[in-house]
Order: sequence, then structure tokens, then C-alpha cells
Amino acid sequence: MQLTYLFDPLCGWCYGAAPALAWIARSETVSLQLAPTGLFAGDGGQPMDAAFAEYVWQNDQRIRLQTGQPFSDAYHALIFGTPGVAFDSAAATLGLVAIGSTQAGREVEGLSALQHARYVEGRDTADRAVVADVLARAGFAEAAAPLAEPDAALRAANRARIEDATRMMARFGARGVPTLVLADERGARRLPGGILFGDRDRLAAELRAGSGETP
Repeated sequence: MQLTYLFDPLCGWCYGAAPALAWIARSETVSLQLAPTGLFAGDGGQPMDAAFAEYVWQNDQRIRLQTGQPFSDAYHALIFGTPGVAFDSAAATLGLVAIGSTQAGREVEGLSALQHARYVEGRDTADRAVVADVLARAGFAEAAAPLAEPDAALRAANRARIEDATRMMARFGARGVPTLVLADERGARRLPGGILFGDRDRLAAELRAGSGETP
């Protein structure tokens, strides 16, 4: 079966789903495709003023309690104490598309590196230079290199990936991320996003049920 993961690299709930995503990526029965939606990129982003930072932090604490994913003091200092910091996933999305263009099959690993850099190390992954450094240190030097001055091909690939994901969200009535779409010989359908936050037995059962296999 093919499983498409609709996400945004600055989505806190997508970070909360990271352990489940890594588990799916290791499966030998699932072909996992990442679909960056651009939900918080460019016009979808906004300045991290005090009120918005407080909203984000409170939401992050709910995610921490539900998933166990860490949100460090360094990250808290980033969103509350860094003048001019933006909530914009354009740079991180571009970096992931660059990985897809150079080292296909390693996007989950790259997403994990960017999430760890932000939520644990407190680095500003809205900054393209930071994204390039994180990716280079994580073994994605070829993807990191063009981020300083993205060429037309990379920008076009980025737009195409986001447009494809946006169309998929509209097709399946997805209002947010993370969202899973499963496709097999019976067609394509959206799976309940909550399966990413339960135990692995439930996730495995939902995937089998979604694919028509006997649980």
C-alpha cells in the first residue's frame, strides 16, 4: 500500500507524530510518501509576537502531554526571546524538497533532523541558513548547498510539491495536518489522524483495516 503523509515542518502535532511516522517508514509493507502542504509557509506564516508565542507554547504543552515529545527550554527561549523570529515553514519545506530531489527516501530522516533542531536545540528553522546548517550536519550536504541561493528548478519543485499536497487536502476534505491518505487497488481514502498518537498495535491494525487486510 502507499501512504501519503500530509504535513508541515512547523506543525507541532506533526512533531508529536514523529515517532509514529518513523515506525511507518521502517515498515516493509508500506510505501511512505511525504507531502509538504506549505500550510505555514510564506503567506501562511506570521510574526511570532508575544500573544502568538503564548498560543503556540500552550498548544505545544498539550502535544507534550499527549505524545511525550520534548519541547525544551531552548525552544521556549527561541519563540519568546528572539526578536524578529518568524513562524514560517518556507525554509524548512524547501530544505525537505531539496532532500527529495537529491536523496529520495531520506525525507523522513531530514524532517526529524529539522524538528529536533527546533524543538530540542531551539534553533530557528524559519531561517534558510539555519536549515542549511542543520541538513549539512545531518548528512544532507547536497540538499543543503543550494539553499543559500535556490535555483529555478528547486523553486519549481517546491511549488509543485506544495500544490500537489494542497490538491490532495482539498480532495479528501482535510482541514489540517498531520493527515494520512492510504492508496491501494481499492482506491484512495483518508485515515483518521488520531491513529498517529495511539499505540503501535492500534496504528498497525488501522493500516491493515484501511488496506482491506485482516487485522
